[in-house]
This record gives sequence, C-alpha cells and structure tokens, in this order.
Amino acid sequence: MKRSASVIMVAALMAGVLPFAAMAQTPYSQDFEGMTQTNGELAADNWLNYGNVFDPGMGYIYGYGPFAAVNNIGNWQDIATGQSGPEQGLNVLVVYSDYANGNHGSGNWVESNCYQEEQLPVGSSGMWCFQFDAKLGDIAGASTALAFIKVLNPADWSLSVYETLDMTSISDTWQTYTITANLNGLDGQFFQFGFMSLATNYEPCGIFYDNIFVYECSSPVEDATWGSIKALYR
Repeated sequence: MKRSASVIMVAALMAGVLPFAAMAQTPYSQDFEGMTQTNGELAADNWLNYGNVFDPGMGYIYGYGPFAAVNNIGNWQDIATGQSGPEQGLNVLVVYSDYANGNHGSGNWVESNCYQEEQLPVGSSGMWCFQFDAKLGDIAGASTALAFIKVLNPADWSLSVYETLDMTSISDTWQTYTITANLNGLDGQFFQFGFMSLATNYEPCGIFYDNIFVYECSSPVEDATWGSIKALYR
C-alpha cells in the first residue's frame, strides 16, 4: 500500500515503534547498578533499538527495527564501568552508533536510537520530565548526539511531541539534564524517551548516561533527586 511522502519522511526521522498492550502511565528510574556487562541486560529492562540511514546529503534511505536493545557487543550501546562520579555508582550507560552497519563505510549517515516506549493509557495528562545525568564520551568528527522525548500518533505515525537536548558538546564531567513534555490529550499514542547518535565513516560518537528518571512534574524546570524518585516506587 502506498503512503504519502510526508508520512515516509516522518517515519525516517522517528525511532521505530514496537506495538504492545497499553501500560499504566508510571514513573521510570534506572541507575544500571543491577545490570552486568552481559548482552541482554538492557533488553530485559525493555530498552529498544531503531536505526535510520541517510545518504551524505541527509536524504532518507531506510530504517530498521525496532528490536530488543543489545549491549556490550560493540554496536549501539554498552553497560560501562570506570566512568563514575559522586552520584553514579559503578555502572553507567554509553550510547554510540550501530557500527555493524556497513553504510558507515559508504559515507552514509547512520542514526542509532536507544529508547524506552510505552503506549499512553486513557486519561494521560500533565507535564512529564525525562531527567538524566550525562557526560561527554568519545565523540569526534561530524558526529552528533541528542536526548529526546517523542510522542507518536499511531493514526499516521506523525510526531505529536518532539523535544530534544543536543548532547554533542556537553561537559566531560557529570551534569544533570531535563527534557519536559505535556501529555495532555495524547491517549493511545506512543511515548518514547531515550538517546540518539548520528555518525558516518565509523567516527566515534559515545555519550555516557546514568540516573535516568521519568516522572510527572509540575513545571518544565522541576528537577528531582535520586532519593525522591525512588520514593515513587513500591
């Protein structure tokens, strides 16, 4: 079945959607301390990967995924150690490119997404915050990185919400960042939050992340502490 060019272009710019039963709109937290460097640890926590490929002029070529996130196999992302700050503990997440994609060697751009997703239930509302710690990793050349919140409308896979933070030139010491999104009136749509890299020619693009919180906040500038977020959970 043919789709309009506008729908195709939207699909090119979004992380893929993995349909599943609607979940309660709930807070999320992850500090990676309960994970090992064994492939499958991120998949067990419902992290997903999706890739998009663009030609050197950023014309869309194709997308692939979504699939359960891999880790510690040399592509997409790893559970890393030895990067900790005062609030980071032992383990952190490092997100980079799908270096197994041969389009790197063809001079094409490979966009690699690492994200969580849930379908918003009836009655979804309020301002939601995606808060995380991050620091600069090994990123060079023309590579870029960002963090995002997306809300996708399954009627046509258009973006109802797309909020981002550019992570390309952040500090090489741990800092806390927050993205906010208003979820009013978005029942049944797909809420995603996560991290993206865009790289070509196998250039490095790693960014370190930790202490991820997603929670309902009363204003776009309301940050929470790790302890206060943990209090939201049973």
